[in-house]
Amino acid sequence: MLGLPAHVTACLFDLDGVLTQTARVHNAAWTETFDDFLRRHADTTGEPYRPFDPGPDYHRYVDGRPRLDGVRTFLASRGISVPEGTPDDPPGAQTVHGIGNQKNALVLERIRSIGVDVYPGSVTYLKAVAAAGLRRAVVTASANGREVIAAAGLEPLLEARVDGLTARAEGLRGKPQPDTFLAGAKMLGVEPKQAVVFEDALAGVEAGRAGGFGYVVGVDRAGQADELLAHGADVVVTDLAELLDAGRSA
Repeated sequence: MLGLPAHVTACLFDLDGVLTQTARVHNAAWTETFDDFLRRHADTTGEPYRPFDPGPDYHRYVDGRPRLDGVRTFLASRGISVPEGTPDDPPGAQTVHGIGNQKNALVLERIRSIGVDVYPGSVTYLKAVAAAGLRRAVVTASANGREVIAAAGLEPLLEARVDGLTARAEGLRGKPQPDTFLAGAKMLGVEPKQAVVFEDALAGVEAGRAGGFGYVVGVDRAGQADELLAHGADVVVTDLAELLDAGRSA
C-alpha cells in the first residue's frame, strides 16, 4: 500500500524539501549570502554585478550538497576562486568557510524566528511507513539536521539520522556521491538494494542511483520532474501522499 517495490524494507528520506519545507529557508539564505558576496566582488573587480538566481543556480549548484561544496560549486560556475579559510572564519569573510558560515547563521536565525513547517503529505506517508514496519532514517547534507527534526516534531517517526555533522566526523563525501545514503542504510542494518531513497534534489537522486539502491523516488517541488528522472529517479511525485494513492490502486 506504500507504492514501493515488494523488496524494499527500509526508507531513506532527505530532509529539506522532502519532509520539511526548509528548502525555501535554505534558498533564501543562499540568495542573501551569495548576493552580498557578489556585490562586494563586483565592487572590488569592476565586473558587472549578476545576482544569484534562486531558481537554476540554487538547484544546479547548491541544493542537496554539503554547505561548503555548495559554496565551491556555485563560485566555480561564475569563474570565481576564494581561499578556503578555516571553520572559525566569521560569517561574511571572503573565504569558502566564511561564506558558508554566513549562510548557516541566516538559516538558524530563520528557523528560530519562524520555525519549521512540514509537508503534511510527507508526515502522513512517514506514519504509514512506520505502521507497515519499514525501517526509517533521514539523510541530509544539513549540519542542522537534529535541530530541524526536533523543531518539526519528527523525532518519534525516525530511527536514525545522517547529517552534515555525521559526514564531517566520518569523512563521508556529500551528494551526489552516495556515501551518506550508504551510511544510512548501514545504520538501519539493510543492504542498499533493500532501501528506497526519497529526494527532491538533483544531486540527491544522482546519489541514490550511484549507490545501487533498490528504488529512487524523486519529489518534485520545483517543476523539474524531467531532470529528476534524467538524474536517476525511478518515479517522480509532487507529494509523497501520491504513493499511498498509487499503492491503493495497484
